[in-house]
Amino acid sequence: MDSAAHSEPGHSVETPVPAQAGGWHLFVPKLYSALKEGYGLADFRADLFAGLTVAIVALPLSLALAIASGVSPERGLFTAIVAGLLISALGGSRYQIGGPTGAFVVVVFNIVAHYGYDGLAVATLMAGAMLVVAGLARLGTFIKYIPYPVVTGFTSGIAIIIFSSQVGDILGLTLHGMPGDVWGKWQAYATAIGTLTPAACIVAAGSLGLIVLMRAKAPKIPAFLVALIVAALGVWFFGLHVATIGTRFGQLPNLLPAPHLPRVGFAQLRELVPSAFTIFVLGGIESLLSAVVADGMTGRRHRSNAELVAQGIANMASACLGGIPATGAIARTATNIRSGAKTPVAGIVHALAILATLAVLAPLASFVPLPALGAVLVVVCWNMAEIDSFRRILSGPTGDKVILLLTFTLTVFVDLSMAIGVGLVLASFLFMHRMAQVAETRMNVSLFEDEVDDLQLPDGTVINRRSLPPGVEVFRLSGPFFFGVAAAFEEMLGRAGGRPKTLILAMEAVPLIDATGAATLAKFIAGAKGRGTRIVLSGLQADPAHVLDQMHVDAPRAGDLAHALQLAGAAVI
Repeated sequence: MDSAAHSEPGHSVETPVPAQAGGWHLFVPKLYSALKEGYGLADFRADLFAGLTVAIVALPLSLALAIASGVSPERGLFTAIVAGLLISALGGSRYQIGGPTGAFVVVVFNIVAHYGYDGLAVATLMAGAMLVVAGLARLGTFIKYIPYPVVTGFTSGIAIIIFSSQVGDILGLTLHGMPGDVWGKWQAYATAIGTLTPAACIVAAGSLGLIVLMRAKAPKIPAFLVALIVAALGVWFFGLHVATIGTRFGQLPNLLPAPHLPRVGFAQLRELVPSAFTIFVLGGIESLLSAVVADGMTGRRHRSNAELVAQGIANMASACLGGIPATGAIARTATNIRSGAKTPVAGIVHALAILATLAVLAPLASFVPLPALGAVLVVVCWNMAEIDSFRRILSGPTGDKVILLLTFTLTVFVDLSMAIGVGLVLASFLFMHRMAQVAETRMNVSLFEDEVDDLQLPDGTVINRRSLPPGVEVFRLSGPFFFGVAAAFEEMLGRAGGRPKTLILAMEAVPLIDATGAATLAKFIAGAKGRGTRIVLSGLQADPAHVLDQMHVDAPRAGDLAHALQLAGAAVI
């Protein structure tokens, strides 16, 4: 995952919208809040630069993801324009960039293969309506509680599927029909290996090498776009016979299509409900995950329910204007933040810039070689695979390993909807089993006792929080630290404000930690270190300590609070 960026001093905590009757404040777009705070020329210049930078990154990705999804490339651009604009204008995050993402490739490909584009449009409309209802029902908080092994399992599985779909273009194989399943694809490749085109392999390898080299040596230059331009010029200059966007799809249109509603029968409508639900779940998870990442990079706080409503409206509009499903794109959102974006205006600029590019440069896109787009998607798959997270979970508790591997296997070889469902059910059973092993855990106790004034030491000594020296803060955690409280942990610490030199996490009353809790703790420790705050873990019980050791969560540990205060350089009086 991309490294975290730091927010400017004085802007680390989002100004809350006051609660009002009816809870309408939960759905106020961040664009409105940002403009209301004051918006000057300097802000616009920053947003303009960030928006143009993200557009350069989003342009090749939108083309590549559309082709991988089994639709014509312009539909990816339509999605980035329509959904990208609406997600930024109506969403609950200051920095979210919306558009097509790799998470949807598999489900879109399968829907188009069985029901055509009209079937996809109907499923996207239904999923959009579900997202709006979920937001209005204030379910945004709960969608964030998807367990870490389930998310990692299906994103890694999707990466394998997308990569498998690109091998034909990368090798320049002549294929007559492409099976939908991964195993069938590789059998088809093996059968057609005699039709391999050396020129396609050279273009793909050269594009991939250029992307990797530029990311290592010149990370600020848009490697994807440069690779596509160089590949197109190379194919033209040397007269190479490789498939291009133009030879397979024809010239791209330079305007958005007129709005229209798809036509499907009632029987197909019923059949599309499971696919629509999958789009809904993926869209909700990915968008809120991206918003949480943006919060972590900036210190801001998004409005999850407003974000779901915006995602729903954007998906319905995308379906009516020739697009495909959209959600928050983590990599593009991170690029937006690193480029200096201040408000959602940057996301709107990104969408309008892609629209302008479509209007002016659409004919040139016909020369882009498909093997080069395949190389772009190979990099996308590598990033999606989350290899480090996969390894970390495999070194964790057995139950989390089983959930990860089962979700991954079902995603690759069976069905994405089943993978998510089985993963969630298994995680729930695992949670109940763990709770049964912690009978001594007190019920209805707050996880975070950060409001307690007096801190009790094991020897009976009582320390008043107000007597702690400057730069030292203590938070006491109580209860199991599992996937259901990981999001609350991040939110509480985000509200706490301030940047102490040493933050002691008193964990005597934490009986267990699962993979999600350990991953959240590791992420928090790394982020705090980057902000100059040292984390000390105090009073770890044996089982949580063992899990943290398994998952390589590194932070100073103290046997008790007195020892922790000594490590922090504070005298115990």
